[in-house]
Amino acid sequence: MKTKIVKVSSKTKDAKIFDEAGRLIRAGELVAFPTETVYGLGANGLDAAACRKIYEAKGRPSDNPLILHVADRAMIDMIAADVSPLAEKLIASFCPGPITIIMPKKPCVPDSVTGGLGTVGIRMPDSDVCRALIAAAGVPIAAPSANISGRPSPTTAEMVARDMDGRIPLILDAGPCEFGVESTIVACDADDKITILRPGAITREMLLEITSDVELDPAIKGTMTDSDAHPRAPGMKYRHYAPKAPLALIEPKNLTAKNVAAMLIREISAAKSQDKKIGLIVSDETTKIIEEKNIVPKEYIKSYGHQCDLKAIAANIYRLLRSFDDTDRTQLYAEATTRDGLGLAIMNRLTKSSGGNIITE
Repeated sequence: MKTKIVKVSSKTKDAKIFDEAGRLIRAGELVAFPTETVYGLGANGLDAAACRKIYEAKGRPSDNPLILHVADRAMIDMIAADVSPLAEKLIASFCPGPITIIMPKKPCVPDSVTGGLGTVGIRMPDSDVCRALIAAAGVPIAAPSANISGRPSPTTAEMVARDMDGRIPLILDAGPCEFGVESTIVACDADDKITILRPGAITREMLLEITSDVELDPAIKGTMTDSDAHPRAPGMKYRHYAPKAPLALIEPKNLTAKNVAAMLIREISAAKSQDKKIGLIVSDETTKIIEEKNIVPKEYIKSYGHQCDLKAIAANIYRLLRSFDDTDRTQLYAEATTRDGLGLAIMNRLTKSSGGNIITE
């Protein structure tokens, strides 16, 4: 199969591009498309056979649910059996935006979307290009991230092509994604309680403005294992976002560049004694210290931005994780961030990227 990449934007006037993409979706084919979070690999969310193609293209476990992307509020009613008052508040406050809400599904939503669950994750992206595609297709679009399962999610069309070239007919290219980490996934439980199943750009602090009862799911706390029951949402159960080389996460108690650098120098020394070739993903502040020590070649020290600029870190992290894949590096280290605000999402992704290999003092 030859994969076509077409540049689009919110100002794209040529409706033929979206008509073609919509026809492919309705015909049961896959289309990769941009959102404000990461690029998605989309299929007709009401077509069980089409959704199975997503799992095949990604090599994705069949019990890992998909998210249904909708263009507007009316499309939610096509697929949700019930929209609770709390869910309505979330829709009014954060949609369109980087949030996915778990709701009871209607029978029209196939089990191949939900992993056999009676609920489905629904999201209204804040991307004109994405919503134009959904509108052209006329159906909700089921989509996980457009990468081989377990690999870092793509935030550019080029990253999509590295994994999906020859596997799908079309990639819509709208440039880099704004946020760089997947949507926040929440469940609305009884008594106005929100459970965060996957952290994202809609933070716990933002959700606390909707209700005073916001909890983290055990999967985020690290107490869910691969032997547990079906995950309630994508990204909860399996190792994800992993580069090809092993990754360790450096997290001192006092998260300063000086402390991070001191821990890195110790770990690098031990790794070099085992003939390992080191790559680093660190802050601007830590980069400056490590470069002065001349213990890792500068081309293998990648900065994700300033320590306090969480939005920049989130936008850069997947690209930097992938940047070592075509090098000879055999051990990677990444600098931790705060676990507050957007930092919770960043640390969730880095923890999964490292397979839980976190080095502390």
